[in-house]
Amino acid sequence: MFFSLTSWELFFVVVAVIGGAAVLGAVAGHFLRRHAQSDTYREPIGVVQGALLGVVGLILAFGLTLAVGRYQSRRADVVTAANTIGTAYLRAQTLHEPQRGRSLPLYKRYNDLAIRITHEIPGSAAQHATTAEQERVQRALWRLAGQSVNAHPVDTAPRLYVESLNEMIDQQGVRLAGLNNRVPNAVLSLELFGAALGIGLLALYLAMLGKGFVTAAAAAVAVSVLVLVTFDLDRPTRGLITVPDTPLVAEGASMDLPPAAPAPG
Repeated sequence: MFFSLTSWELFFVVVAVIGGAAVLGAVAGHFLRRHAQSDTYREPIGVVQGALLGVVGLILAFGLTLAVGRYQSRRADVVTAANTIGTAYLRAQTLHEPQRGRSLPLYKRYNDLAIRITHEIPGSAAQHATTAEQERVQRALWRLAGQSVNAHPVDTAPRLYVESLNEMIDQQGVRLAGLNNRVPNAVLSLELFGAALGIGLLALYLAMLGKGFVTAAAAAVAVSVLVLVTFDLDRPTRGLITVPDTPLVAEGASMDLPPAAPAPG
């Protein structure tokens, strides 16, 4: 639900829900105060809002921890993907021709596709198309690897190369799974509406005490920022906090250089 929204739509939803709760709470508090009912409800509302804010704080901390953990895992997956691509590319240089000459350009293409995935929305049609193209490159590389092993069954280089190629293919599946492993919508909804309820009760209580709206507004802004950060961490290709493609870009730059190992004689 939240993941399908654009960054601006998500911003307006969070601000509207939490800000609207603060306004409603303040209006209700002023209403009770004007009708001389604040003394009756002030103490129980104060107890409830204090307890609820503590619970909301725990929920926000839990959601932020989930989002940060997934963000760190996605960053690590990109580094591991770049390393496995680089290892397979280096070992492909030790193959005999013609498999060597046909494989090396495919790695450059594969790495470019891996970079493209970094900027595509997980689960989108664009990412599915890129993933399908990567799978075609994987099949082509595997076919060439099989030809190399069949042509030189006792050589060490083809067997090591097949192992590296298999790790590269497996890592791609791990990376895609990580991109689609998001914080459950139930947790995000609980964060958003729980925070709105807590801020609404805080504004209600402050209004019943005759305090200004500035304190409740400041709390609403702080909680809104925290909720937005949690949501943003769970959107790896959009927003202000994205997963960098630096390791893959560096790997692509190394592939632009001449191969370090010459072809076997």
